[in-house]
Parts: sequence; C-alpha cells; structure tokens
Amino acid sequence: MFESLQERLGSTFSKLGGKKTLDENNIKEGLREVRLALLEADVNFKVVKQFVDQVKERALGDEVLKGLEPGQHFIKIVNEELVELLGGEQKDLDLKARPLKLMMVGLQGSGKTTSSGKIALFLRKHHGKKPYLVPADVYRPAAIDQLNTLARQLDVPVYPSTTDMNPVDICRDAMAKAEELGCDLILFDTAGRLHIDETLMGELENIKRECEPQEILFVADAMTGQDAVTVAEAFNEKLGITGVVLTKMDGDARGGAALSIKTVTGRSVKFVGVGEKLSDMELFHPDRIASRILGMGDMMTLIEKAQSQIDEDEAKAMAEKMAKAEFDFEDFLGHMRKLKKLGSMEGLLKLIPGMGNIMKQLGDNALPEEELKRTEAIISSMTLKERRQPDLLKNASRKERIAKGSGVKLADVNVLIKNFKQMSKMMQSMMGGGKKKGKFGLPKLPGLGGGGGMPDLNALGGGMPGMPGMPGMPGMEDEGSKRAVSKKTLKERKKKKLNKKKNKKSRKK
Repeated sequence: MFESLQERLGSTFSKLGGKKTLDENNIKEGLREVRLALLEADVNFKVVKQFVDQVKERALGDEVLKGLEPGQHFIKIVNEELVELLGGEQKDLDLKARPLKLMMVGLQGSGKTTSSGKIALFLRKHHGKKPYLVPADVYRPAAIDQLNTLARQLDVPVYPSTTDMNPVDICRDAMAKAEELGCDLILFDTAGRLHIDETLMGELENIKRECEPQEILFVADAMTGQDAVTVAEAFNEKLGITGVVLTKMDGDARGGAALSIKTVTGRSVKFVGVGEKLSDMELFHPDRIASRILGMGDMMTLIEKAQSQIDEDEAKAMAEKMAKAEFDFEDFLGHMRKLKKLGSMEGLLKLIPGMGNIMKQLGDNALPEEELKRTEAIISSMTLKERRQPDLLKNASRKERIAKGSGVKLADVNVLIKNFKQMSKMMQSMMGGGKKKGKFGLPKLPGLGGGGGMPDLNALGGGMPGMPGMPGMPGMEDEGSKRAVSKKTLKERKKKKLNKKKNKKSRKK
C-alpha cells in the first residue's frame, strides 16, 4: 500500500532538495509531480485539486522556517496537508457507552464478518471489553457459520441466528441476550449485496432505528479504490455512517480510497485491516500514515507492536543477561520467534525511518524471510545444552551434526556462531558501563531518547541485523565479512603465507 505514491513523491522531493530557494516556478514544478503521483494512486480528482491548491497557497505564503532548507520546508507543508487529508487527529470510538453497539455495514465481500471478529478482539485486548457477536446476515448462510467459527476462535458468545429469522428481530433480541450475559460490546454483522439497492438500505435503516448503535462502521475493501469511496458516500447518505474500516491495507492497492474517503464523506477511517490473522487490525492514525507515505517510517507503530509481544519484566531480564554476557542461542531463538509474530521482516523495516530506501538500494541483499527460517533451523538443530552453552560449539563434530540436521552447509553454521559471538560482545559493551537506564530497564543508547526506541545506526557502528555494518545472521554480514570464502581465495591466501615463510627463512640466512 502507498509504495508507488511513496516512490513518486520521494523523487519529487529529492529534486526540490537541491534548490537553494523556493519560488513560484519550482513550487509549480514540484506540485505538478505531486498531482500526478496522487492521481496515479487513484485519489479522487476533486480531492487532488483541493489538496494541491492548499499546498501551493501555503508554500507561496509561508516563510521558510529557520534551520530548514527550502525542500525540507516544502515536505513539511505536504506532510501537514496529508495528515489533514487523511482525517487530522485519530478518531476513537465512544468507549464510555454501556453497552457499546457497533453496526458493521458494507457491500458483500468487503470483509464485514472478519472485521467484526478482529475489532472484537482488538477492543477486548486493549480496552477490556466483553464482546457479543450478532450474525444478522441471513441471506448468505456462510456468513452465520463464519461468525460462529470466529466466535469459537476468540472464545466469545455469539447470538444463535438461523437463516429463517428476521434480521431486525435478531438484532433486537441480541441486545437483551447481551445484557443477560454481561457483555458491554455488541457487534451487529449486517447483510451486504453485490450492489446498493432499496431493500438492503431499508433493512439497515430499520436495524439502526431499533438498536440505536453509537457507531455505524462502513467496511470497504481498500483494493477497490475509488469505487469504495463512491459506495461509502451512498451508505453515508442513507445511514449516516460514523466511521470507516478499510480492509486489505497490506495489499498492493494504490491507496486512493484511504486518501479520498474523509474529504468525500466527511467521515474518518477508524480501523485498518493489515493481514489475515484476527490480531491484524490497527487503529488508523493519519499522522503515522502520512509519515509512511513520505518515507519517514512509523516508529510509534513499531514500538507498539514490540510492546504487545515483549513483556516488561522479560525485557528487563534480557537486558541483564546481555550485560552479564549470559545471552545464549536459546534467548536468541525466543526473540526471533517473537519477532516473527510482529509481522514480516520487510514490513517491520519499512516502519523504521529511512530503512525503506536502504532496502530498495540493497535489492536482493535485503533481509529475506528465507534467511530467518534458515537461522531458526540451525539453532533448532542444536541440543538444549548447546543452545544454553554456546562454547560447546567449538567442537567440529557438533557443528557437522547441526549442519546435517538443519540441511545447511558447515560454513553457514560457522558464520552464525561467529556472528553470534560478535553480536554478544557488542551488546555487552552497549549494556555495560553504568549507563543510565531507559524504558524496560534498557540503557539509553546513542540516538535514543530512552530505552525501547531506535538507536543511531552510525553510532552503533552499523545498521540493523542483516544490514551492512552489523553482524547479523548467515548471509547478512558487513562488507568485510563474506559468508563463504571461495576456493580461489583460499589458494591465494595459502600462497601468500608460503611466500612470507620463504622470505623469513631467506632473511635469517
């Protein structure tokens, strides 16, 4: 999502970056590129015109702030206007309501049923809500079965709907059942159609009148682009939607729906689906999305993802292990598995400012998922004793057994062990020395405002694991350390050693 837009805007800003001053000509040139980038991203043409006019007015009227170059000032204006375009401040649900009633509406196939389960899990996990799922789509039998399956996976109660029941009666009765069970969150999964019709809208209006939901969330497939915005406008006119849920935001859609929907409907995007798992539902933060579009990363989302998987006490204990050089392969394996739960490595790296551009430059050398799998296979082939006592791996027969067990070459095992030792030494030096502690008990590293953020990569002598400059996993070393040495290189080294010995002998004579 947004990748093509990010590339186009990035090239535009790089051109402006070399300008010494901002004048009407180079502003017009820059805005022409911005306009084309937004239109290519399938943003509504009226929205594009309004956006470009606002940026132009500000760029010509504002004075360049001290400490900022003209190009940086232009990016600042575009960033602020993008945030407004996406909805301004992040809009929360009315969580004070008891019970909180959410009515999920949208066309068939937009992802209403799955989104109902995801939002139920999100609100239970983050706000302690007790959800009650209501299957109100009696026209598609699979919808009732699907919501019942999701309810079992989440271990939450569900209304026992059948296809011969009236949807309005289902929703009315479900509210009484939810009260009996002590549930304070009710999600009505309503019916959809392949297109908008009077029968569908009449039914939804009746459900709204009977149940009086605090939130009517329009669920749209982000892959449908401008069609999603058009449909949202129609639903808003009939029902008065309070917010939007965009699904499939992890896909390769151009992002036009997300950028247009607020301006066209006046309603903000509240949730975005970012994957197939039930946990893959996030709040929509306009400022963070704008930051991603402009290639500035999204550290807040990355930190929140990490905090959701890493316990504070566990992180503190790990910091102490690192400081005492007690960090072993067992710990490393555990952290790798937690890292995998956060999402794909490519997706995580894109959240780090500047890392998206580095990954493009690296191309095939960027962190591949296969490399992580291979590393996990090598560590998993070690015995528990070997994982906890890495010094045992000096034994050649042990390493050969591990290589066979994981289906890799002996050289791969050697590289992993070597890199792990280098990483342990570096982590020990970083964690020691009586430095001030930050969040989770971690020391404040160079470039960090407090523990748990992103260190200054240059100050640490390199990048992330797998990036040039820092020892990582097999195939991801710095330029001075190749993964495998060719036979030709070994022969050349032997010749040099022999020549040195001959020279020494001749000198002695």
